Amino acid sequence: MATSSDSGAHQQMSLDLLPSALLATVMTKLDITSIRSLACTCKAFHSCASHMLCFIPNFHLADIAPSAEFLRPLLPSNPYLRSLKVDCMRLDDSSLDYLLQPTLQELCLHNCADFSGRLLSQVGQYCKDLRFLYLSSLAEKRRRSIDVSDLEVLFGGCTQLETLILMFDVSMFLRHNFARVWAIAPATLSSLEMGYISSVMVTELLSPPVVAYQSMEHIQPSILLGLQKLCLSVDYITDTMVSTITNNLNCLTHLDLRDSPIMEPRLAFDLTNAGIQQINLHGRLKHLSLVRSQEIFPAYFKRVNDLGILLMADRCSDMESICLGGFCQVTDTGFRTILHSCAKVYKLRIYHGPHLTDLVFHDIAATSLTLTHVSLRWCNLLTNHGVARLVSNGNLSVLDLRDCRNVGDEALRRISNLSKLKALLIDGSDVSDMGLSQLSKGAMSALVALSIRGCKRLTDNCISFLFDESSNCELRELDLSNIPNLSDAGVLLLAKRRIPLLELRMRQCPLISDTSIMVLASMKVDEEGWYGSSLRLLDLYNCGGITQLSFQWLKKPYFPRLRWLGVSSSVSRDVLDTLSRNRPFLHVAFRGEELGTTGQWDNSDDLYMHDYDEVDELEQWIEGENEGDDEDIQEAENNAYPML
Repeated sequence: MATSSDSGAHQQMSLDLLPSALLATVMTKLDITSIRSLACTCKAFHSCASHMLCFIPNFHLADIAPSAEFLRPLLPSNPYLRSLKVDCMRLDDSSLDYLLQPTLQELCLHNCADFSGRLLSQVGQYCKDLRFLYLSSLAEKRRRSIDVSDLEVLFGGCTQLETLILMFDVSMFLRHNFARVWAIAPATLSSLEMGYISSVMVTELLSPPVVAYQSMEHIQPSILLGLQKLCLSVDYITDTMVSTITNNLNCLTHLDLRDSPIMEPRLAFDLTNAGIQQINLHGRLKHLSLVRSQEIFPAYFKRVNDLGILLMADRCSDMESICLGGFCQVTDTGFRTILHSCAKVYKLRIYHGPHLTDLVFHDIAATSLTLTHVSLRWCNLLTNHGVARLVSNGNLSVLDLRDCRNVGDEALRRISNLSKLKALLIDGSDVSDMGLSQLSKGAMSALVALSIRGCKRLTDNCISFLFDESSNCELRELDLSNIPNLSDAGVLLLAKRRIPLLELRMRQCPLISDTSIMVLASMKVDEEGWYGSSLRLLDLYNCGGITQLSFQWLKKPYFPRLRWLGVSSSVSRDVLDTLSRNRPFLHVAFRGEELGTTGQWDNSDDLYMHDYDEVDELEQWIEGENEGDDEDIQEAENNAYPML
């Protein structure tokens, strides 16, 4: 009879004897996450995985920020590579030689702050077959202008480009000749998004070029004639800009405009009834978003009222998605006009609607609407009665009632009947522990995301009411931030329920202490799972009871999947540096910034869902086994301040 050691040796030999072509065929069907997990199981798979890097079609590592030393061996020359997505926080221009491969059709480079504008021209030179390009934060650390010639080289080289997303301050381009360069943009370009651009530059960019002494019969045609989607963040949304867009982009189906004024706009720099009625002149728009943000200055669209909305709605009968933010002069009359005129709308979002009341939804049952996404954030006159009318539409999958302070327990009782609800956000509402118990009787079984941030009436009991032991919970994202009465006892109840959460936010909870971190680090979601294995995001910013001692549970092997961690700004720099060495791919935020994708439920056209991988072994593959240095952590803790 063979011994157990002989059996293990035989199994190892049998793996080594498998044809490499067979292993390669299997691995070509996997994504990079699965390949890197498989590579950690044995030497045979590790060798094959290393070889497979020359053949995989998709390389996606947007969830971590690898250094150049780590990334270079993972990106050898690959004639089959079609899609590359990388977080470039630790990279610069020296990485371009292996990032830019000639077979790429999709390129997404996040956090390119250390790159120069040369990145644009290099993409144009080396990625001739590119169809999709996403760049964020380009040259932000360098604080230098980007030469418009780099953009010209990009357009000249990527002649098949279909989608261009520039998520940075486009005004860094030298304004001279900026509009002229867009005249040579690929005719295939159908989608354009910009992180920031002035309204004047937009008008210049989209206006037909006019040559001196040119006759009216020979005016050159507009640029970007095939553009179907336009998303811009500007300084001011103006009548002139809206008119220019609608008159020159005849094929537009998706228009998203957002501004953040630094002062109250004058008439010439504002949107009025005259401008808003110019929207959708050609009748092709399906998705419209007009939002004035108050994050810099409390400005609103004060020159648009019900009449303007009425005139716009006449052309919006085929609209499928409408988002209006900051229209402080529009009343129930204007908002009801949208509901009754746009029978095909499935996504409705209204922000800062101070005059929106329950009457908007009084007769919504009489319409043919099939709403799936509804957001009514900062609509403070909305009450339980209005929500009850709204949720009579049983197809809702996303419901955002954040900062609707008159919404309470009765609304939750009605919401609990929504069997398709995936995301519920009720921050700052007037709900209680007993109100949340209504969710466990219905909608809770399907919810993927729940946010009850700032609900002051809640206590630890809300956890036991939410997560009944007999319920089948699909929840993956939970926000318990700014709940004064939430304590370690509530976190212990959460751990006992073994909910496999991916994101947990508990920022600004004064009663949360080291005990909560210890409990979460020790939690098993199942009998065979890792301790604390499911969490990818943990936000503990400004939790009053947490001390430096808690950092011993934040190092390896606890929280093996953790990618984002929020802590207080008073934490010792020595402790942060030691944690960074122990977990080089962990993003630690200590200035109070929000972590992860908190706006996903607002901005995605399709319902956002996570990829729930059971194993994430990237660090072992790249670094090899590294148990961390307990002595360094302990020494840092001894030298640190006593509280976070």
